[in-house]
Amino acid sequence: MHMIIKTAAAIAALIAATTATASANQLPFLLFAPIQPAPILFGPVQTTPAPAPTAQDDAVDTRAEMPARFRRQIVEYRTNERAGTIIIDTPNTYLYLVLGNGRAMRYGIGVGRDGFTWSGVQTITRRAEWPDWHPPAEMIARQPYLPRHMAGGPGNPLGARALYLGSTIYRIHGTNAPHTIGQRVSSGCIRLTNEDITDLYSRVSLGTRVVVLPQTGRHASSGNRTVR
Repeated sequence: MHMIIKTAAAIAALIAATTATASANQLPFLLFAPIQPAPILFGPVQTTPAPAPTAQDDAVDTRAEMPARFRRQIVEYRTNERAGTIIIDTPNTYLYLVLGNGRAMRYGIGVGRDGFTWSGVQTITRRAEWPDWHPPAEMIARQPYLPRHMAGGPGNPLGARALYLGSTIYRIHGTNAPHTIGQRVSSGCIRLTNEDITDLYSRVSLGTRVVVLPQTGRHASSGNRTVR
């Protein structure tokens, strides 16, 4: 009997030791939860370039604020110039794009102030969208505070598009000051609203003939009849 009791006690001790060992081996798993991967807080960096400015970035609808006579419209216009020619009517502050058959697209423009108007025939030798502005030396000499360079954009005085005339310093371009259409304020360049220069730009190409009428010669009347 004594032997049986000792054997049972040994078996109990062995079971207790095995249980303790198993519990000890499992203890770390009870104290520490499995490590979870850290959540992604930030997505991948996007490198999509910003969209290019449009002609509408500078103003809402400048044409609605302009006098009716300066709004872009097709009018009756008699001329010996062939279709596709641009005619600058300096005294009446109009630009005509000849369409043929006695018609033209008429745009309101701003022209050179007193002492800065000019006349003659040129051709378009360069076209640019949202052009940079490099004031010519003659302008800097008169206005030394001007920047030597201004990147293209809605704040640039050349506006949305520019058509460069021959080898001169003159351009037909947009403006960031649409209220100056119909006025004589420039240093000789011809300015249109950004919406209008964008429209004209889409209709002409390199080599287009440009006829600039003198301030003293009223070639066209301001009362051209609109073609409906």
